Amino acid sequence: MSIALRDARVRYGPLEALHGVTLLAPGPGLTVLLGRNGSGRTTALRALAGTVPLSAGAVVWDGADVTRLPAFERARRGLCLVPERRAVFGSLTVHENLELAAADLAVALDAYPQLAPLLPRRAGTLSGGEQRMLALSRALSARVRVVLVDEPAQGMSPAVAARTYALLGALDACVVIAEQRLPPGLRERAGRTTYVYELRRGAVVFSGEAAEAAVRSGGPPGSGAGRTGRGPRSGRRPTTSG
Repeated sequence: MSIALRDARVRYGPLEALHGVTLLAPGPGLTVLLGRNGSGRTTALRALAGTVPLSAGAVVWDGADVTRLPAFERARRGLCLVPERRAVFGSLTVHENLELAAADLAVALDAYPQLAPLLPRRAGTLSGGEQRMLALSRALSARVRVVLVDEPAQGMSPAVAARTYALLGALDACVVIAEQRLPPGLRERAGRTTYVYELRRGAVVFSGEAAEAAVRSGGPPGSGAGRTGRGPRSGRRPTTSG
């Protein structure tokens, strides 16, 4: 189980947002795309999901080239994208949003018990953190094979954010999240390795394991230190399974 970009280029009009990016996200497992605003991390997620087209390169899912497969077909095959904004249906209730992912709400409410008293509320009336919980609970309930999340803990309290990362890290799926900084809870995880790609100005400037990324940066990602690469190279290299 894996999803990858190979020499991917994405253009928005005259501007190129990704400059030949290559990355591999193995699963089950967690891969983090790090970078500041404008680095290309969100565009990389969208390219994997098929919501933006590649101008060159390929998207490879479990060894098959799915570059020309539209986003709805990727979703039908088990890919879920949770964007940073507009990730819920605001005019529907919390209950109706959850029902779109699964008829049984038990998984969603077990993940985020805070949603139980909000079931009759319109999703658009929730706070930013509550909307993130709702969007993520749908992804957790859907039992998909690939989960792509842009800034999963945005608007959440530290305790809920920590639980969110734990839930994503425990999924039996290929999980790719985009973050500005590496969350502390993802630097060391018992039994599982978190892989990191740091992007800057549309190119990969670092790739490796999360613990190495934390040591190498000596501070917030984006400092410019470290090597460039096309995949995690030190320690264990990602392997595909399934």
